[in-house]
Amino acid sequence: MAFKTKRLLKKLVSWSGLFFFVLAAYMLYHQLSQYSMADIKDALFAIPAKNLWLASLASVCGYVALSSYDYLALRYVRRKLAMWKWVFAGFIGFSVSNNAGHAIVSGGTIRYRLYTRWRFRASEIVRMVTFSGFTYLVACFFLIIVGYILTPNHAFGGGSVSKLTTQIVALISVLGLVVYFGASLFYKKPIMIKDMEFDIPSFKMALAQTFIGAADIVMDSFVLYFSLIPFVDVPFETFMGVFIIAKVLGVFSQVPGGLGVFEGLFMYIIPGEHNQAVLFGVLIAYRIIYYLLPLFLSAIVLFSYEGYLKYSRNIRLQKLKLLKR
Repeated sequence: MAFKTKRLLKKLVSWSGLFFFVLAAYMLYHQLSQYSMADIKDALFAIPAKNLWLASLASVCGYVALSSYDYLALRYVRRKLAMWKWVFAGFIGFSVSNNAGHAIVSGGTIRYRLYTRWRFRASEIVRMVTFSGFTYLVACFFLIIVGYILTPNHAFGGGSVSKLTTQIVALISVLGLVVYFGASLFYKKPIMIKDMEFDIPSFKMALAQTFIGAADIVMDSFVLYFSLIPFVDVPFETFMGVFIIAKVLGVFSQVPGGLGVFEGLFMYIIPGEHNQAVLFGVLIAYRIIYYLLPLFLSAIVLFSYEGYLKYSRNIRLQKLKLLKR
């Protein structure tokens, strides 16, 4: 491939990161535009201020856990980077992929744009993004098992087919964990995919993936739990099981943000008779706290950073011009 063509492709991939950022903003706008401002206002003001603060704190902790995906990925490719950079890349990448869907593509292009500026090779970025994808997959396996144990029996439906399907999914998750941890212990040869080498993570690294991935989803669940408990009396372990099942299925549906899939499953599975309008309002608040606010903040941070880089580049060019005179 000619040098100019390679350069053009790199620029296209880099700029596509901003495209996915705009797409994420549009998808979130589309999600929230079906609600009136009065609905959104009522949903937020109905929740006690203390619970809103706790939900917001849980959201911050959740995005810190998400950023730790990048820290583990850096360790996987044996690279070091200043803490602010991997936190920055993780926060921006996940705030986009949470809203745009297709995390490997949308979040991956954001990371490509940032990490190439920090002198990472394309092959390293691909390995990091792939590793992060496996981190989420391993965490999903673990949490599906937990969710299967905690979720009320009626959630799986009364038919034998639905129960069998649920049991098969749980069994696949168990097998997935066993295979992954087994490979981390006993399989030491690298895997080659299209001339790219992927090492099997160590057992310690696999445990860290499971812990960090689970911590991310648990913090995510607290955002909704703190918003919900003023109105619905539900044991946390039951809520957690419901949340995990709805969240994981929402993610694997590939609908941006699991919109509709997550809400529908959650409102169907949550035990007891509840005011659907209240649940609906709480879910609106959850989307604002966990999706809208992080995306809004990341927009400010990302475009401020882009502006700073452009300003710094112009200053350097001016200095070079003065030196040449």
